[in-house]
Amino acid sequence: MGKENPAEKALNLIRGRLCDPTFVFRPLSGPPDSNYSKLKFIVSTSITEGCNNSILLLGPRGSGKAAVLDLVVGDLMEEYPDSVTLIRLNGLLHSEDNCAFKEIARQLCMEHHLLFSKMASFDENSQFIIAMLRECGLAHKTIIFVLDEFDMFAQGKQRLLYSLLDAMQSVTSQAVVVGISSRLDADQLLEKRVRSRFSHRKILFLPPSREEIDSLLEHLLSLPADSSFPSGYVTQFNEKIKNITSDTRFKDMLKTFLNANSTVNSLLKFIFRAVSSMNLESGLLSLENFKTALSSMLRQPKLEAVRDCSILELYLLVCMRRLEVKEQSSYNFISVMKEYKTIHDSFQTSDFYAQNVCLRAFEHLREREVICYAENRGQSQAGEYRPMKLLISASELHQGMRSHACCPAILLKLLDH
Repeated sequence: MGKENPAEKALNLIRGRLCDPTFVFRPLSGPPDSNYSKLKFIVSTSITEGCNNSILLLGPRGSGKAAVLDLVVGDLMEEYPDSVTLIRLNGLLHSEDNCAFKEIARQLCMEHHLLFSKMASFDENSQFIIAMLRECGLAHKTIIFVLDEFDMFAQGKQRLLYSLLDAMQSVTSQAVVVGISSRLDADQLLEKRVRSRFSHRKILFLPPSREEIDSLLEHLLSLPADSSFPSGYVTQFNEKIKNITSDTRFKDMLKTFLNANSTVNSLLKFIFRAVSSMNLESGLLSLENFKTALSSMLRQPKLEAVRDCSILELYLLVCMRRLEVKEQSSYNFISVMKEYKTIHDSFQTSDFYAQNVCLRAFEHLREREVICYAENRGQSQAGEYRPMKLLISASELHQGMRSHACCPAILLKLLDH
């Protein structure tokens, strides 16, 4: 095998970073007020002081809740290798009480090299878990229960939550329950008996600030100086990254993207797409790479639908828009056809079609969900008499028509007036 091209090596390195949550979130864990620091303090207190705790990690999907928790647990297992047992459950898989207790018992048996019985009953598993909590507490070992999709466990009778939190009321137990949920009201779903045993600690995962994003971009995209890369290439690559991130056009692109989705996970996908389109010949990222990534991720289906319309369908959309401008609150296919004929008579356009052809085009627009019926009533009426409405805004229609390959100039003129 030949020597690996520095550009390919850089590409593989950055892709590997983007797919490694530990590497991504490590720089965000530094400040003392970070979510990492808060969570580590709570969990480490339970380990060192032998107390019980419960906490909720709340925030939108992709905001880094599970990644930060994994970072905390990994660090604590290194610091206290013989004092931590981790039990993971997911509400999508284990929300049924019997299934949840069996899974906890299985993981505890695996962790402590015990024989697990698949035939054990619900009560037997429950008693076994309580006994293990007591034994681990006496041995000064903390059990961390991670309940992903926590809101799924808060449905039904909530027997799992009640049993765990009730067992943690004992002075001999030593455990932490960490719930992860994208529902900000997850704690309000708890029954009174469960809520009274819950410690009501919550950590909210907000979108990263502009300063955090800047430091994250530098952390992810910069090549290490003390590496196997040629020093000249490293300097050139890092200088290019600084130029891109300081460019106002890049900042505008980033702002546009984050307005649509501001989670860390979506930002990583955006960077991954940009890096994947890097020119391997030059070996450097460019502003065009990020522009391509932005256009591929912020797809606009309505604009694409307008761009794919026939000339006749464009005429019908313009007619509907003109009727709305004239403050005609309710219109149907017949009204649109009258406006269509008025345009033809006024401008003597060559694009004039029979009513049955226009009706088929009208139905096609409805199937594409560019237009729809204004109300569900009157379903017994023929389609051409039912009130309709546009599902795209004037700016979307105008933008879609301007990018249309064959849009007649007269239609843009009609739309502007």
